[in-house]
Amino acid sequence: MDTMINFFQTYQPLRHLVVAVLIVFVGRWLARRLSGIIERTMERAEIEVTVAKFVSNMAYFAMLIFVILIALGQVGVQTTSLLAVLGAAGLAIGLALQGSLANFAAGILIIVVRPFKLGDFISGAGVQGTVQEIQILTTVMHTPDNLRHIVPNSQLTGDVITNYSANETRRIDFTIGVSYDDDVQHVKQVLTDLATEDPLVLEAPAPFVGLSDFGDNSVNFVIRVWVNRPDFRRVRFGLTEKIKQAFDAQDITIPYPQRDVHLRNSALPPQVHQRLENEPQQQEHTT
Repeated sequence: MDTMINFFQTYQPLRHLVVAVLIVFVGRWLARRLSGIIERTMERAEIEVTVAKFVSNMAYFAMLIFVILIALGQVGVQTTSLLAVLGAAGLAIGLALQGSLANFAAGILIIVVRPFKLGDFISGAGVQGTVQEIQILTTVMHTPDNLRHIVPNSQLTGDVITNYSANETRRIDFTIGVSYDDDVQHVKQVLTDLATEDPLVLEAPAPFVGLSDFGDNSVNFVIRVWVNRPDFRRVRFGLTEKIKQAFDAQDITIPYPQRDVHLRNSALPPQVHQRLENEPQQQEHTT
């Protein structure tokens, strides 16, 4: 032991190097253990897996940088000058990578604020789809037609985000036009029966059917029903089909745009004018 002590006292640089290596190994082990504890703690708190992994990785690299700086100080490196150099280099890199840093900051904001989570169906940055991954720089979304969109995080946070999966229930609005010749009360009763008899439509809030406005070619009714979020598309398509079938069975007319054209011109040649008077009046219908 005396020989070892004398050896390390004689060779001071070697002693500092050994201490620095020990600091790196022990510090790396501690950083890994602490990051694992942070991740497990967040998972037990039912925090999203992506968030837990991101925070634990950031904590690990931060502690590892701190350990390396301590080790460099042991071997005689002036860490103050090194930090100044790193700061200047970071400023230059930041100016060159403004877009990436903006996406990085937006990724942290998404993870912390959590406007959406994995599996949510959202609309933002001109894209609609289900969130598959929330990465540091981008968010991966799958559209209903199975396309993969990789959206920069800064575009998402800079745009209006609509989260269709945030609430358990949703409202569906239908606008149905019928002919002016149809009985308003009869039409309203048919639509009310269809809305209340659908097993997927919620009883509370109750379905609403009302006369909305008088259109150019039709009287317009509005139907508003509430459904559970997973049943949204089934009710939207299914109830539309039921309305058409019920109108056909009840002889309720769904009108189409039409225009009456009357030809009157006294300057027409006599033979043409005579032929038009003898023919029945024509009506042009356009859809």
